Amino acid sequence: MIGFIAIVALFFIILLILVSCLKIVPQSFTYVIERLGTYVGTWNTGIHFLIPFIDKIAKKVSMKERVLDFEPQPVITKDNVTMMIDTVIYFQITDSKLFTYGAEDPLRALENLSATTLRNLIGELNLDDTLTSRDTINNKLRSILDVATDPWGIKVNRVEVKNIIPPEPIRAAMEKQMKAEREKRESILIAEGQKQSAILVAEGKKQSAILEAEALKEAAIMKAEGEARAILEINKAKAEGIKMLKDAGADATVVKLKSLETFEKVSDGQSTKIIIPSDLQNMAGLVTTVKELAKK
Repeated sequence: MIGFIAIVALFFIILLILVSCLKIVPQSFTYVIERLGTYVGTWNTGIHFLIPFIDKIAKKVSMKERVLDFEPQPVITKDNVTMMIDTVIYFQITDSKLFTYGAEDPLRALENLSATTLRNLIGELNLDDTLTSRDTINNKLRSILDVATDPWGIKVNRVEVKNIIPPEPIRAAMEKQMKAEREKRESILIAEGQKQSAILVAEGKKQSAILEAEALKEAAIMKAEGEARAILEINKAKAEGIKMLKDAGADATVVKLKSLETFEKVSDGQSTKIIIPSDLQNMAGLVTTVKELAKK
């Protein structure tokens, strides 16, 4: 009975050992396997069996892209200005074996390599170039780190200079310069606005003067045309009157009578000069004849 129990217990122990040796590698992970302290292979996603007491998982490596945000590093520019630069590195492990055995602490090595490379790059630039050449610094730093980390099984995908912190006196001077530039742009904009306003006012006055001159010209033309039409109508009326007298068969007596009426209007005291016709005697006779005819 005791022997049976021991056999059952041994069976369960062996079963537990076998179950514990079944390993499932999740997605985006790899397991580095050692056998008796020697690298024998890398497990990818799936189910794997580990030989008990002989094989062991040396390292579990994530193949996902990672982000390292380093502390700000003090660097000195070409013109001897000390500033703090904060960088962010995006990297990915491409070879689990090299990452496990290539360096004692690959991430620490990457951080130190990034700091020294950054100091070398900034040391070749002056302050203004450093502040305005972030893309250049990012590309150079990424290229250098990507080549240097190949033996560690690391691929550097992207490097970003997150923050550049100049010394306080330089920041104060930069703020004053920016303020002066803003005030300069404001003064230029105000001057441009005043200039445009003056131009528009002058253009408005010019157009107003042109329109006023055009209106006066049109009024003078219309007035002249009206006077011409009035004179024409008067002449037409006179011509029509003469024509009507001729058509009515008026003789010289009637014509002279009309002349006498005209002379009467002229001598009504409104005119300062009176021209007496040479045939005034004939006209007087005509008046007498008219009076006699009226008596009859």
